[in-house]
Amino acid sequence: MTVETIAVGQEDPCHGRAVSFRDNVSGYDIRVTTPNHSPELWRRYLDGARAAYRHYDNEPALEYDAVIDGSSTALFFAATDPAGEIVGGLRVQGPYIWVSEVGSLTPWAGRAGAAELSLMMARRIPRGVVESRAVWVARDAARRNELAAAISRCMAHAPRILGARYGFATVASFTTERHRASGGVLAQLIPPVPYPDERYRTLPIWWDTRTYHVFADKLQYLLMRGELRAMGLAEPRSRRSHRLFGHGEEECYAYGR
Repeated sequence: MTVETIAVGQEDPCHGRAVSFRDNVSGYDIRVTTPNHSPELWRRYLDGARAAYRHYDNEPALEYDAVIDGSSTALFFAATDPAGEIVGGLRVQGPYIWVSEVGSLTPWAGRAGAAELSLMMARRIPRGVVESRAVWVARDAARRNELAAAISRCMAHAPRILGARYGFATVASFTTERHRASGGVLAQLIPPVPYPDERYRTLPIWWDTRTYHVFADKLQYLLMRGELRAMGLAEPRSRRSHRLFGHGEEECYAYGR
């Protein structure tokens, strides 16, 4: 099943400048910019991603040659240590216009859940969908777990920076708790797929900028509020008096089944 729809427009996400914040838990600085604005940083981020993906023998999933020119990347996040070395980051695509643009849906083609996942994407695209890709954290980074949590929060920040409602990613099953802590919700009833190979079980996950604060863990939410302020962005509503229908699966229409 192929579903196409029209997306919202996009403005310059960084307003011609880079923005940044410090992760107060891991101590790393995280810069948000575009390949055009910061080409040297972009190359260093992507080379770090290639080294990380190569270590785990899944470099083809990075699509390095296809993305190195930066044209498919709306913005990227790069975490740096005090010496200026890049120790992690991610890049963001979108907002999408067509479901067929979302190449990360391909692993579900011909499998259970493919039609449902395409429909989820089609329902959201008119309100804006951006996708986090090439996510990595250096294996030898100090406070690596804390840095990984900060990178997950960046995945939640991406749609707000780009003026979209939804963030999307396909993630390894062993990382889902970290992403849930930042307000991510697993797509309901979509079975995992063995991607990029049989060693992994990959799942789709969503962030809704209107409601992720309801699902996020308290500490992560507080950190996210501070990071948004540091980037000069409006904070999400802080009402946290209830959880919609549960933390585990995507069960409210606000996330759109």
